[in-house]
Amino acid sequence: MLLFGKTFKRAPRPVLKSLLILVGLFGLAACAPSNYYVLSTASQPSVSYVSKRRVIGVEKVTLPKYLFKREIAVAKSPSQVTFLNDAVWAEDLDSGLTRRLIGFLQKKFNQPEIYLYPWGLDTQPSLKVKVQITRFIAYHDKVYLDASWEVEDMQSHKRFARLFTTVVPSGKKASEIVSAMDRAFGMLEEDVSRGIKGF
Repeated sequence: MLLFGKTFKRAPRPVLKSLLILVGLFGLAACAPSNYYVLSTASQPSVSYVSKRRVIGVEKVTLPKYLFKREIAVAKSPSQVTFLNDAVWAEDLDSGLTRRLIGFLQKKFNQPEIYLYPWGLDTQPSLKVKVQITRFIAYHDKVYLDASWEVEDMQSHKRFARLFTTVVPSGKKASEIVSAMDRAFGMLEEDVSRGIKGF
């Protein structure tokens, strides 16, 4: 190859191919998120309730579709959602929050007979718990959680349902947002457990 009046040898094709692969890998590594978060760790209740030894089934927590992406969602406006590229969930949020709720209720009632429902057994639970989250997102340094939950007696089919809403201060960093989401969901867990206790 002639360049600036000098002749240069062209690099062998295998060397060029290897260099391109290395550049591509470094580019992917630079774009890969470095921070992974979970919300599935059940908090430790400050007060426990006396167990009535009822078998409780917990349906999978339902979430808005923007929470099914691995990237953490934040609201730019009441009608616009964006995603943080450098912070992702390390698990499916609906499964993680369901496991967390089950673990919390087991601790709260000091009772292991609380399971994911349906469980493919002939035996029905005494109570069934359903939680539907309609809003769970950071907006202007606050995390908003809106949800509804329901407890149903599987024998009498008597039901008790309630709306829940809370706003928790947060910062702009992903770690601060996740911490605020953790506290907000903890408040929802306490509300659900009070409903079960009084049912």
